[in-house]
Amino acid sequence: MKSRVMRLLVCMALFGWMSIAFAADTARAWLDRDSMRLGETVTLNVETTDANAVAPDFSALTKDFDVGGTQSSQQVSIVNGARSAKMLWAVALQPRHEGRITIAPIAVGSASTAVLTLEVGAAAPPAQAGGEVFFEVDAQPRNPWVQQQVRYTVKLYYAVDLTGGNIDPPKADGLSVQHLGQDKQYVANVGGKRYQVVEQHYALTPERSGTIELPALQFRGATLDLRDPSSFFSRGRQISARSQPITLEVQPQPAIWPTDQPWLPAASLILQDESELPTQVHVGDAVTRTIRLQAQGLSYAQLPELQLPAIAAADVYPDKSDTRTRDDGDWLYGERVRKFAIVPRHAGNLTVPGVRVTWWNTQTARLETTQLPERSIEVLPALAGSGVAAPVPPSSAVSPPSTPTQGAAPSMAPTNPYAPLLADSQARFWRIAAALLLAAWLATAFGWWLHWRRAAQRVPDRHVQVDGTAGTHRAAFLRACSLGELAAAERALVAWSRSERSQVRNLGELARQLADAPQRDALARLQRVRYAGAAGDGLGEQLQAAFRQGIAWPAAASRSASAEPLPALYPERD
Repeated sequence: MKSRVMRLLVCMALFGWMSIAFAADTARAWLDRDSMRLGETVTLNVETTDANAVAPDFSALTKDFDVGGTQSSQQVSIVNGARSAKMLWAVALQPRHEGRITIAPIAVGSASTAVLTLEVGAAAPPAQAGGEVFFEVDAQPRNPWVQQQVRYTVKLYYAVDLTGGNIDPPKADGLSVQHLGQDKQYVANVGGKRYQVVEQHYALTPERSGTIELPALQFRGATLDLRDPSSFFSRGRQISARSQPITLEVQPQPAIWPTDQPWLPAASLILQDESELPTQVHVGDAVTRTIRLQAQGLSYAQLPELQLPAIAAADVYPDKSDTRTRDDGDWLYGERVRKFAIVPRHAGNLTVPGVRVTWWNTQTARLETTQLPERSIEVLPALAGSGVAAPVPPSSAVSPPSTPTQGAAPSMAPTNPYAPLLADSQARFWRIAAALLLAAWLATAFGWWLHWRRAAQRVPDRHVQVDGTAGTHRAAFLRACSLGELAAAERALVAWSRSERSQVRNLGELARQLADAPQRDALARLQRVRYAGAAGDGLGEQLQAAFRQGIAWPAAASRSASAEPLPALYPERD
């Protein structure tokens, strides 16, 4: 007894320690950009969930940076009665040298941040400075492949107080342009002069090979001279700037590219399974395979539609692809996610074929193939009562009676003179017995027919009707559950139940007749999701698990109801 109490106390202490550990305060740090030029400034952000934490010590950064002013803010939120707070510090840093600079972990309260790295390039050429406003543009690479993303960077330097202005976006014939992320603003020192900088990023996609000229960008704005009091009452002085044009030499598709494959020039490509396939299923059970394709440097429209090859022993039902294009401020990331419902038709070993995608690696200029391996699933016979027809085994062969071989010697066995009489009496006995059995069977069948007719007359809408399409509706229901299509699952489930109980018209009537609590719970949640806007996460799997072995009807239907479901309007009096 004491040992049990000690073990319980140890477990409770361990659980309390784990709860404290998981509830510990966290801290993170990030830079507003990962690369810059010498003379520019970058913002370091440090955030913690410890509302009582004091400002971090940034003195260790003075070795590599000139540390500017620090700003702080606090955010408090209350969700479901739980209060949470975050503290944020933002400090301006100006690197002192070129190269890669590593920012060591910074202690914030009881937590520490992760290590950060910053690439610092050479300072801007002094020849670009000297004016009040000037551009700096760059495109990488200058010799891209057709349909490859070109990263186009625009920096506008200005040393005056602007009251307005706009930058024309890049455009050229045969070029698709997309703005990436949000504009960045910081301070830079160029040629001994202090400038404000606005930095923009674009994704340029050449749609044809050959030479493409990017025209110069134009900036038009107005500045306010603080030394001139009359400028407050005027529109200010108009200023403008013009960038250098850029030429792109676009390469066509390489000669080694296979002509039967869609052209995919990407910096990287990921092809992976998003779902774990089971090792065993039953005939008629739906298996869902979810495949995700992501390419760096391409939009989703440039990615091919995911296809799963046909499977001889199963039906494959592809879902509509889920597509999107996102960016991280420098690169486009196109994604396609598609679900495939696989319904095996026969027992045995089922091989789900692999998927492969051929693409051109723009970083290494090589043809590459990324593929998913094939998977094997053991398919067991259909469950009893599932409504799925099992394969019919071949009929057993019956050997014909042997006939005497030509030339064989006749049988010399002794014969019985009373054998014909015995055989005739035995035949008569079996004929009488068969007639009696036939009469008894007919009487039983007639009695069952009378009983069924009377029951049908009493409650004509309460009898069971089994439809031959129950297996089809069941397969459609399981397939819709595996794909997460709840509306289709509801329709298929109602059709399935009506094929077995004709009086069922909706989910409410079905739930009232079920004899299984998990099935009733699953239906109640389905109704809340469909008609009350509740969350439906994992509902498809719950429905599939609850109804996998069939609909749980009561063992015996009640037949004790009277012929009249309502009492008489004018009851007879004694």
